[in-house]
Amino acid sequence: MNAESLHEDVAALLRQDDHRYTSGRRRLIVALSEAGCPVTIPRLLELDRELAQSSAYRNLSILEEVGAVTRIVTHDDHARYELAEGLTDHHHHHLICTDCGDVSDFELPADMEKSLERAFRSASRKAAFRLESHQLDLLGSCARCA
Repeated sequence: MNAESLHEDVAALLRQDDHRYTSGRRRLIVALSEAGCPVTIPRLLELDRELAQSSAYRNLSILEEVGAVTRIVTHDDHARYELAEGLTDHHHHHLICTDCGDVSDFELPADMEKSLERAFRSASRKAAFRLESHQLDLLGSCARCA
């Protein structure tokens, strides 16, 4: 997705909930897009030194609320943030280190992803649950901590 359509999509999500696409929110979207992986707020502040910490927390909360950003909670003090999958067209899952809190993305082969989708749909039907999407978080120790 190109930057212009990314910003148009985020602006539309914000408008649906009567929020404006402020320069601070735009800067966060740019930083998340450039990071390319889930990042903490301290890391976002390093990526864009003009972001104010207090407004970053507030704006990330609003961006999460409207579906533009996904928050990944780990055991450490800092959640990680990334652009919502619907904005990136990049379906992926996460490896979360339970020791240091590091989060990295991984993808599955298309045939495996389809097999998982079938299994999830079957389980959802049995539970009378309306499935919208899925995300997998694998928990364990990263190479540095193992």
